[in-house]
Amino acid sequence: MHPLFRAAVALLLAFGLIGCEEQTPRFTQAEPGEALSAGSSTVMKFDQNAFSLPSANLSPLRRLGFSVGNSFFRNPWVIAPSSTTARDGLGPLMNTNACQNCHIKDGRGRPAETERGNAVSMLVRLSIPASAEHTEVVAQRGIAPEPTYGGQLQDMAIPGVAPEGKVRLSYGTRYERFSDGFEVELRIPQLEIVELGYGPMHPHTQFSVRVAPAMIGLGLLEAIPESALLAHADPDDRDGDGISGRPNRVFDQVTRKTVMGRFGWKAGQPNLNQQNADAFFNDMGLTTSLFTGSSCTDRQLDCLGMPDGGELEVSDHILGLVLFYTRNLGVPARRNVDDPQVLAGKTLFHRAGCQSCHVPQFTTGDAAEPELANQTIRPYTDLLLHDMGEGLADHRPEFEAGGSEWRTPPLWGIGLTETISGHTQFLHDGRARNLLEAVLWHGGEAEQAKQSVLDFDEDERSALLAFLESL
Repeated sequence: MHPLFRAAVALLLAFGLIGCEEQTPRFTQAEPGEALSAGSSTVMKFDQNAFSLPSANLSPLRRLGFSVGNSFFRNPWVIAPSSTTARDGLGPLMNTNACQNCHIKDGRGRPAETERGNAVSMLVRLSIPASAEHTEVVAQRGIAPEPTYGGQLQDMAIPGVAPEGKVRLSYGTRYERFSDGFEVELRIPQLEIVELGYGPMHPHTQFSVRVAPAMIGLGLLEAIPESALLAHADPDDRDGDGISGRPNRVFDQVTRKTVMGRFGWKAGQPNLNQQNADAFFNDMGLTTSLFTGSSCTDRQLDCLGMPDGGELEVSDHILGLVLFYTRNLGVPARRNVDDPQVLAGKTLFHRAGCQSCHVPQFTTGDAAEPELANQTIRPYTDLLLHDMGEGLADHRPEFEAGGSEWRTPPLWGIGLTETISGHTQFLHDGRARNLLEAVLWHGGEAEQAKQSVLDFDEDERSALLAFLESL
């Protein structure tokens, strides 16, 4: 080879200008500590209770507080008035009577599968297109609520009050074909709301089906420094890689300021305490110091006339116990990190560019709980918004998140979904029946990554799935 040509190749390699395959690291062994997804707080348990355990480094005394918080998360709330004053005030409208009913075993929810019954671990968010009259409510809630039914359809109610409606899901189909001819059927969800209890909805109502996410590692995600997350933001795609993640900017009910969102499918909540309080209010009709008043709208007179459980149905003390519990749910260790097929799948994951959004590793900073501080964690998320294309769009903005934008969901624990939750349904609305379908629904910023995966042969597909199952 001519010396000048050899020098040119060296420069191209140094600056990463030769194809992506040459840039992709080839993983032949596990990284040090890679199995410890949550650092020293990692849980070494892999059965159906693996998502319900406290951080491994939580002291015995602090585990007592975890257990008390778990009791308020797990046990049902009751209708007011009741002798059980610490747990009364349920409803009048609701989606469930206990947090655990949606986050079964602290795991992932699933969409409604039958034509009858309630969508227990799934809900439907509502809104209408915002106009000038909605400026204040949009600033605080991120949406303009549907005038009669509010921001969330509540398909259950206490006696004497009509539920808002029932959720029905059916599915169309489309197909994706791999380069080797292997074909995968994808489900296209089709939503119908029936038995409306309070009259017709606004003609331009926006709907978004959401399943309950897994609860593990939330305190660790809260403890990632904002600067570390923003280092991955590239809203104008200045590096030209097609990935333009950006933070959602949301309203903090305590500070009354606009801050970065981290939680929820569109990163619509700034912290765990507000996420929990919002769930108490909208999912169970329970007030807190963050969300007071009634979840009934002005047009639901029967609902407004029902008794409640007092000024704060969930006291700050109870809210704090639930916060402690949700912050300290441990993350199980990874499995098979040294397996050759898993390592090959990890290489393919990086070759496709999946790590651009599903960022493998962060180090937590100062944390609300000392056990979660300064941990090297591997959540496989950047907590940023990404445009996922028309196929996954719900056409429902939330704060700064557009109708086709979603927060990158963490992947840790995803391989234990069937063990914990008894199913393998993924994405924000559970449409994907397995991990391969979930990958093939990626579009928008992830279109290039999906196209790379579509070039995988059978062995490569198996390796990629083995890697994902190890997380």
